[in-house]
Parts: sequence; C-alpha cells; structure tokens
Amino acid sequence: MSTENWIEACTSEDVEVEDVIRFDHGDRTFAIYRTEKGDYYASDGYCTHERFHLSKGLVIGNIIECPKHNGRFDIPTGKAKKVPVCIDLRTYPVKLEGGKVFINVE
Repeated sequence: MSTENWIEACTSEDVEVEDVIRFDHGDRTFAIYRTEKGDYYASDGYCTHERFHLSKGLVIGNIIECPKHNGRFDIPTGKAKKVPVCIDLRTYPVKLEGGKVFINVE
C-alpha cells in the first residue's frame, strides 16, 4: 500500500461504539464505522440500492442498516446481506495512529 493514499478521516473519539459517521473528501464520500468490539472500518458512503447516505443508518454488531429501505451490509466486508440491496459496498483499509483514524482510498 502506498503511504500517500492514507487520508485522515477523523479522530478515534469522533465515532462512538456501534456507530457510523460521514466523511467527505474531495468529490467522494465515505462512511466510517466503529463496531461493538471497537474496531474501525470504512466504506463508500452511499447505499448501493438508492444512494442514501449510510451515516444516517443503524450499526448493529457488524451490520450497517440503510435508513431508507432497511437493506443491510456486512461492515468488515461490504457484502450485501438483506434485500433490497444486492450490490456489495466497496470497503477501504483503516489504520489508527495517534488517536486518529486514517483510510486508504486507493
């Protein structure tokens, strides 16, 4: 992985346990998650069904539920888990350094 593709998204304290926040960078938008175990993940920000932003969704364990039609994705893998979603989310590597959350957008 190239070091220049790591982007600071937020601080580790910005994302509560079992929560999701929005992060915009340039013309792209992402969702940054923290699961019930305290692990951080990142994906594209919009649901693949009707492009509703996932930051308004509900995190349940390792699942993000879209608030518009209740479609669900597996947070670590982006795998579509419940209709109406049938296209997986793109996910991105995450690292923590000095209390900050970085995502690799390559």
